[in-house]
Amino acid sequence: MALNIGDSLPAFELNDQNGDTFNSTQELKGQAAVIYFYPKNFTPGCNAEACSFRDHFEDFTNAGVRVIGISADSESSHAKFAKRFNLPFTLLADSKGKVRRMFDVKGSLLGILPGRETFVFNADGQLIKRFKALAADPHIRMALRELNKL
Repeated sequence: MALNIGDSLPAFELNDQNGDTFNSTQELKGQAAVIYFYPKNFTPGCNAEACSFRDHFEDFTNAGVRVIGISADSESSHAKFAKRFNLPFTLLADSKGKVRRMFDVKGSLLGILPGRETFVFNADGQLIKRFKALAADPHIRMALRELNKL
């Protein structure tokens, strides 16, 4: 079932790049969040997207927003990815695609690649924007624009 504007943030648990359990209900309670799904660590588009979120990280934190990236890559791959690109935000390992399905993120390029989609939730945990594009850069611009409206 697809998430629609106004829907609540789904409750889920995944491990982060440090091997710690991330519980969406506890970690994001009372905090706005940008959750972005991306295809794969160490690929050109995903590198660009992660580095763009990194480069705008201060804009998000100044607005009280938590940035979270999710892909099917392992915790250890996420740890290497975060270290290589100096990523200051949480990366979650959704190796079985459970959370991707929960958010109804569709594949791209005829379903060959996992989709790239960004979700923006307000501090009440309600979805205020859902955005899908193959290119990475529009995701950051869109998220910042939506958050500036709050």
